[in-house]
Amino acid sequence: MSTSTALISGLIRDVPDFPKPGVIFKDITPLLASATGYRAAVEELAASAPADIDVVVGMEARGFIFAGPVALELGAGFVPVRKPGKLPGDVYTQTFSLEYGHETLAVRTDAILPGARVLVIDDVLATGGTIGATAKLISRLGATLIHVSVLMELSFLGGRQHLSSLGVSDCSAVLTV
Repeated sequence: MSTSTALISGLIRDVPDFPKPGVIFKDITPLLASATGYRAAVEELAASAPADIDVVVGMEARGFIFAGPVALELGAGFVPVRKPGKLPGDVYTQTFSLEYGHETLAVRTDAILPGARVLVIDDVLATGGTIGATAKLISRLGATLIHVSVLMELSFLGGRQHLSSLGVSDCSAVLTV
């Protein structure tokens, strides 16, 4: 483990039985509160990006925290993927299953130009539902999903396998638990 990944790992707190009994929630609040930890996380995520990314996509809400700074680091644009009713104008939506139920995401129909090279950034890859839905939205926009980079992968939940079944195979994680 590198010095920066050790720093990042040490700043993520386990919260047992949240949001329901039996779940151990990975709380990134201490990481975000540490300027050096937050910077290290953004730098690690940006370092995993392939060359020539046009747009970085982050999903509501914690994906925004990392995707915006990564976009700046890469000199790319940032596009938010939001919950329904949060974006003005025409949107595409995608409903998906996640660990605790169902959710829907939306993106403006003009948010990304066709053919754009897209990097998806999120805090956690769990079952792959959020990233999978985002990949489908990117495809509907005519853009190309080049890479997915997450701060933390919960490998025991099989998210990477789910993404692979959707054709998303270029994925990296700063930390894997």
